[in-house]
Amino acid sequence: MHTQTLSDPILFYPPQASFYACHSYRCLYRNRPVNAVTMHFTETHRPNNIYVPGLVRPDPLLHERHMLSRNNADLPHSDEELALLPDIDPHHPDHAAWLRRAISVKKLIRYLAIRKQSASILDVGCGNGWLSAQLATVPGSRIVGIDLNFMLLQQAARIFRHHHNLKFIYGDFCSDVLHDLSFDVIVFADSIQYFPSLRNIAGTALQHLKHNGEIHILDTHFSRSSVAAPAFHPCIRDLHPFRYRYLYNPRSLWRRPFKQKVLSPWICIPSQ
Repeated sequence: MHTQTLSDPILFYPPQASFYACHSYRCLYRNRPVNAVTMHFTETHRPNNIYVPGLVRPDPLLHERHMLSRNNADLPHSDEELALLPDIDPHHPDHAAWLRRAISVKKLIRYLAIRKQSASILDVGCGNGWLSAQLATVPGSRIVGIDLNFMLLQQAARIFRHHHNLKFIYGDFCSDVLHDLSFDVIVFADSIQYFPSLRNIAGTALQHLKHNGEIHILDTHFSRSSVAAPAFHPCIRDLHPFRYRYLYNPRSLWRRPFKQKVLSPWICIPSQ
């Protein structure tokens, strides 16, 4: 493993989608000088095309929590399966879960294509990158996926390497790995429940949100009470300090008489 120490930032134009784990960077655009990816490498190890931070390390406790708590729908898929997600074999044991995710992502992409074109989007807890790849279809979008699972990100970078507007970062969202970077949209899809504090992670996300930006929380089961909340079911009351709204609420009165395919809400938190 070769170690590079660079005192000055460099402009790096990747020929294809790659997987970055770097100390900090400033711009995610490409193809024009203003769109170059500016990276600051400090004690950065570079095995092949993967940048592993030498100064910024994920929280080991959060990493362990992340690895032990993933549900079956997040277990590794073959390259062939991943390339087709969220579409999956009807006989697959997690077919029902992926069907719900397919409905959620379809609604999200339709929303972003209308209201957030040419947006920079952060997919927190991107895992194998299937959702990041779907978000990359939004016109003019620039997508960054961040996760603590190194192996899944390697697979994501390999399968979705042809998405030129898609990048991946290995790191802890709660650390300073994103530095002063901000986004138009931050997405938590079946991931926000793995953070210890819903209120704290929402506050951290708001710090990385641009003016008129939005946080979107999907595919997450919420509890109404923090006292009786099951494991990894955050309490919706922890979002009360923020001006959040429901874009989809399965508990709304007019939806209750009908059998809903999507059981979790879609919550949007605008920049404060």
